[in-house]
Amino acid sequence: MTPDQARAVIQEKLGVAATGEGAALAVTVPAAQWLTAARLAREALGCVYFNFSTAVDWKDEGLEVLARVENLDAPFALTLRTRLGAGVTACASLTSVWRGADWMERECYDMFGIRFEGHPDLRRILLPQDWEGHPLLKSYAVDTPHPPYR
Repeated sequence: MTPDQARAVIQEKLGVAATGEGAALAVTVPAAQWLTAARLAREALGCVYFNFSTAVDWKDEGLEVLARVENLDAPFALTLRTRLGAGVTACASLTSVWRGADWMERECYDMFGIRFEGHPDLRRILLPQDWEGHPLLKSYAVDTPHPPYR
């Protein structure tokens, strides 16, 4: 499959246009379509390699979740994006599509507080279990002491 064919499939199945140039595609979908878009990427586009997942805190606009997946045979890459909206911290887990999403979603939970619904083991991965807050949120008070200092 070529990147142009992938663009056509994304437009047809998801109803949104893929952006990007050459072999680097990107698509933004509503949170309700997050898991559907992931399944399409794997099953129809052949993106079997899960590269990474992360999040961005846009303050008043809410959180954005990103995942980059790749078709290593074509080759092309697809960055999936979804906005959760202000005050929303829940998103569908991609672990049912790519097992490699497991620890990266745990990291997003740990750092941003995003609860990935359907995740098999959602708990902190970088910080101690008793840590309060999520350090990569813009609202996190960085000058707050955390006894004992670690």
